[in-house]
Amino acid sequence: MSEIKSDILIMIGRSILMAALTLFLCGGTGLALYINGLLIPNEPNGYMVHGVDVSSYQGNIDWNVLSENIDFAYIKATEGSSSVDPEFYDNYAGAVNSNIRVGFYMFFSFDSPGETQAENYIRTVKKFDNMLPPAIDVEFYGGNDKDPPKREDIDRELDILISEISEHYGMKPIIYSTKKAYDMYISGGYQDCDIWIRDIFCEPKLSDGRSWTFWQYSEKSRLNGYDGDEKFIDMNVFYGTRYEFDIYPKKP
Repeated sequence: MSEIKSDILIMIGRSILMAALTLFLCGGTGLALYINGLLIPNEPNGYMVHGVDVSSYQGNIDWNVLSENIDFAYIKATEGSSSVDPEFYDNYAGAVNSNIRVGFYMFFSFDSPGETQAENYIRTVKKFDNMLPPAIDVEFYGGNDKDPPKREDIDRELDILISEISEHYGMKPIIYSTKKAYDMYISGGYQDCDIWIRDIFCEPKLSDGRSWTFWQYSEKSRLNGYDGDEKFIDMNVFYGTRYEFDIYPKKP
């Protein structure tokens, strides 16, 4: 009973926090600060390992500069069955020679087979020592949240994709997702894959009770070291100590 009361209090506290935050952001000053990247609503405290995720939107990246303020980076590699991020090869060369740990993510397409998406990623991303696990970005795009694919269709292609990636790289991929896409397509499944969740307002609590491994907490941060049209950069934390990050993922 005490656990139930505790959960209720936590839910009430989160509701009050979100209401207060909404009122603040809806006010002119708060909204302006957020839009301009001067307010991070849920700057995390107590997490030791911080990193970014980047794509061609960040333009040319000076990895010697960017790496001064982070511990890891996830770099967009591919999208669907044929697309490769325009900045991937430059980012690959610069990041793997920096002093941070590096991983690469693919943007999952609802419209192409898991097998060909895996092939695109595998021919693009070469293995190297101490790389972070591949990440699969599962989120809605192009308005398909209004007419979402059936979960069984997504499960079928994701299962194939995960199997091919796991076999090639010798480790299970991470699944990145927004809360809405997680609840619809990931919740309750994919227990062998670690979760990277996006929540820019609150510390995440997954609907199926699982723990997250990476948390994208900001889409409005600013760092030195890139010159793209996108002036902001996504920030993330790892759930664990520096030692746990250094040996992540643990070998089976």
